[in-house]
Amino acid sequence: MSDQLKHECGIALVRLRKPLEYYQEKYGTWQYGIQKLCLLMEKQHNRGQEGAGAASIKIDQQPGTKYIHRHRSNGNQPIKDVFDGVYKDLAAAEASDPDKFNDPAWAKANLPFAGELYLGHLRYGTFGRNSIDFVHPVKRENNWRSRNLVLAGNFNLTNVDELFDLLVSLGQSPTDYTDTVTILEKVGHYLDEENQLKFRQYKNEGFTSQEISPLIENNLDVQKVLASASRDWDGGYAIAGMFGHGDSFVMRDPWGIRPAYYYQDDEIVVVASERPVIQTALNVKADTIKEIEPGNGVIIRKNGDVAEVPVRVPQKRRSCSFERIYFSRGSDKDIYLERKKLGELLTPAILDSIDNDIANSVFSFIPNTAETAFYGMMEGVRNHLQEDKKRKIHDLNGEWTEEKLQEIISVEPRVEKIAVKDVKLRTFISGDEGRDDLVGHVYDVTYGIVRNDVDNLVIIDDSIVRGTTLKKSILRILDRLHPKKIVVVSSAPQIRYPDCYGIDMTRMGDFCAFNAAIALLKERNMENVIDDVYQKCKAQENLPKEEVMNYVTEIYKPFTPEEISDKISEQLTPENMNAEVKIVFQSIENLHAACPENNGDWYFTGDYPTPGGNKVVNTSFINYVEGNTKRAY
Repeated sequence: MSDQLKHECGIALVRLRKPLEYYQEKYGTWQYGIQKLCLLMEKQHNRGQEGAGAASIKIDQQPGTKYIHRHRSNGNQPIKDVFDGVYKDLAAAEASDPDKFNDPAWAKANLPFAGELYLGHLRYGTFGRNSIDFVHPVKRENNWRSRNLVLAGNFNLTNVDELFDLLVSLGQSPTDYTDTVTILEKVGHYLDEENQLKFRQYKNEGFTSQEISPLIENNLDVQKVLASASRDWDGGYAIAGMFGHGDSFVMRDPWGIRPAYYYQDDEIVVVASERPVIQTALNVKADTIKEIEPGNGVIIRKNGDVAEVPVRVPQKRRSCSFERIYFSRGSDKDIYLERKKLGELLTPAILDSIDNDIANSVFSFIPNTAETAFYGMMEGVRNHLQEDKKRKIHDLNGEWTEEKLQEIISVEPRVEKIAVKDVKLRTFISGDEGRDDLVGHVYDVTYGIVRNDVDNLVIIDDSIVRGTTLKKSILRILDRLHPKKIVVVSSAPQIRYPDCYGIDMTRMGDFCAFNAAIALLKERNMENVIDDVYQKCKAQENLPKEEVMNYVTEIYKPFTPEEISDKISEQLTPENMNAEVKIVFQSIENLHAACPENNGDWYFTGDYPTPGGNKVVNTSFINYVEGNTKRAY
């Protein structure tokens, strides 16, 4: 993605199902669990560069000794910072007394992170705040082990205002107005209730307070806690948590918006946001890794038992298609094939944009994340060319010569590495105000490959959101190669609506497709449509989210996708360009054909899976009309 767009967060949970002595004997170290957590987090580095954190729990630790440990960082290399912190203490202990250090029982009793349960998180902040306070895992502490909660997640809730009011109505005074605090306190509240219920039950049965604590730990109804806490949540989430006594869980939203996978054997249970990460960390086959079903939770009990259970009633599956197009690692076998298919299905539109002139066209991709779609695109072009060659040979009716045959079969698509990103210019570290001076130099190009004023240059990108980098950098740089025409191809459809479930896309005015539609309405004297939509959105401001409708779709209804694409091409073409510019987008139909099991497409279609989505898009449009740049949720 050439535009600056923040990724999804990543989670990693590791539960050792054997005593630490087992791993010392089999793998030569009791640090097996923390090593796997480190690997899981490194392999999900693509999911977060603004913060990282890791926490561990020691199960059945003696009273008076610390059993929860945590390191977090919001520095420039947060994963490194976290594990430098973890291993600093361990290295000092090993240097002081190697024999004791290699004794798992001594390590568990004396060293931080020498436990059986680990939780890691990688963060991209969606609220523009990078304080260490917002870096997961977050904690809710208590003197009772079974009331302690450590939580991390990949989530965004659309109805934080409602949930905040619910917490206040329960008598709480939340410390902040964020979905992180809201989720932590909601789970914590029902965890307290469950503990109190069990305490009264066992007290009535005649047990002493000291006897009751282990009874609660062994019989806590985690499924009930999660179901009660999440009952009113509207949004996308994959949330992992640990209770101080050793129970842990990962739960997924009922629409399956946010991804989560898990693996278990008799030694270990692992949960992560992406499947190939688990494959790499544990060297296991893809078919041994399960996807957590929408609305379900994987609950790992203190004794090591594992069960996937329903937490929320599952809804129509609407898994995020952006995960497939861009966010998730392309090393997942299904995602790899889907991305290739996205590129292949664009072939007819690409050929139409260059008038089928393959001989005078150069094909490439920007950025590297678009490489897999590029392979699919080239397969599509080659398949078309093969059929074209067969037709031309048939048309010869047997009257062929060596020269004619050679002329037909020698035509091949020209594939070149045209642009290379200058990794030293890390534009993501600058705010919006400071990016313009940098984006113009983000890419270097390969000179001498494109024939001046003869060749078309076809470049595929995985998606185009704002078009800022295209206009201010890429198109200007590509024009230096003097192509006749530049065709920029997006393997994703036009992004028309804000996301409110994790991706940092909230302002309507940021989307090049929306700006194109507004420009067309003004050009055609249809500005009344803008005002009508605004009035309809304003009329719904105080309605319950369940009654709100998405009227912003009416902004796009007067125009075909091609008309909007043409206007985008016009608006993103820099001044003084010599080459003609054409931007081609994926169709919604092709997206669903390529990613049939992951059809969450609300940012393309406005079809939000939850009621809160309609409220967010209307608020975003109101903010645009009123010139308000604040977030829509």
